[in-house]
Amino acid sequence: MSATKVGLLAAPLFLFAGLGFAQTSAIAGEVKGEDGLPLKDALVKIVRKDIRGNYKVKTGKKGEYFHAGLPLGNYDVILEVNGKDIDKMNNVRTRLGDPTQVNFDLQSLKRKQEAMQRAAESGQISPEQARGLSAEQRAELERASKDRQQQLAKNKVLNDAFNVGMQALQAKEFDAAVEHFSKASEIDPKQHVVWAHLADAYIGQAGVKTGAEQDAAMNKGLEVYVKALEIKPDEAAYHNNYALALARAKKFPEAQAELQKAAQIDPPNAGRYFYNLGALLVNSGQLEPAGEAFKKALEADPNYADAHYQWGMYLVAKATTNAEGKIVPPPGTKEAFQKYLELKPAGPFAGSAKEMLSTLEVSIETQYLSPEAQKKAKKKK
Repeated sequence: MSATKVGLLAAPLFLFAGLGFAQTSAIAGEVKGEDGLPLKDALVKIVRKDIRGNYKVKTGKKGEYFHAGLPLGNYDVILEVNGKDIDKMNNVRTRLGDPTQVNFDLQSLKRKQEAMQRAAESGQISPEQARGLSAEQRAELERASKDRQQQLAKNKVLNDAFNVGMQALQAKEFDAAVEHFSKASEIDPKQHVVWAHLADAYIGQAGVKTGAEQDAAMNKGLEVYVKALEIKPDEAAYHNNYALALARAKKFPEAQAELQKAAQIDPPNAGRYFYNLGALLVNSGQLEPAGEAFKKALEADPNYADAHYQWGMYLVAKATTNAEGKIVPPPGTKEAFQKYLELKPAGPFAGSAKEMLSTLEVSIETQYLSPEAQKKAKKKK
């Protein structure tokens, strides 16, 4: 009797274990990349919803994955690529028998996302698109559409302020230009072009004011140029304009440094930047460094007409006179003026260049003669 009882007790235990094994399921599928080809080594995360449970599996060479031994239940199946969640299938119910198929097609997903983005931007969603949206997707689309509308409104205000500021700047109405560019900078502080034009407006404002107001506008302009360069440090034009403003503030070493940066950033226009540097140095009375700058301008751009003229003027300053009183210019002086006239025969320095060439051909009186002696000398001739 006792042996029979033991046998009867053991049977239910075996049956219970069998039932536990029978309650497992599997999820399988394939993953295609944005190019439509199988995606290898993508991570598929399987997260159980009804009770806690997390499972992971990677795709093989053919983009396929398979995970068995999953308890029957509801799961979120998440596709992760390069450490980022790319797609997700919610509330996947597993079943006994064949694996539940969950496929991911990133090419199709991308097309769908692009279509939804266009729909969000236009605010027009087709009935077919609306039917395919989950509650989360609907909420996201509504949020995106709202953000888009707000951004469009913000951009309109920004553009209006910027355009009015540009009109004022071109008309040299600097106070109005400062007002509107300041408004634009408050709307979007990341727009370097707004800060650059605001700086131009302040510098222009400084040019028409005096005393403390002039100093305040100049300092503000320099400060705003720095802001523009913080956002866009590789813009050579900003360095150039900042340098010119620094020169007006008589900060010549800082101006030189900025023009050097401009030339390094923008080699094709280095001639213009070195020319500006030379002009600044001339205006500050630093003739030797100015000559070197004009020389660099010509090395960068051999056809820079104005640089030829300024180089010629620099060389003239080094001219000497011989025993006969004839001017002896350094080599290259005449050629510099001639090249200017060749490149700009009707340029603003054409008259001066011709005069310099004429002067270099005559002798200079090295002996002083009184007016009476000059008259006698003329009569003898």
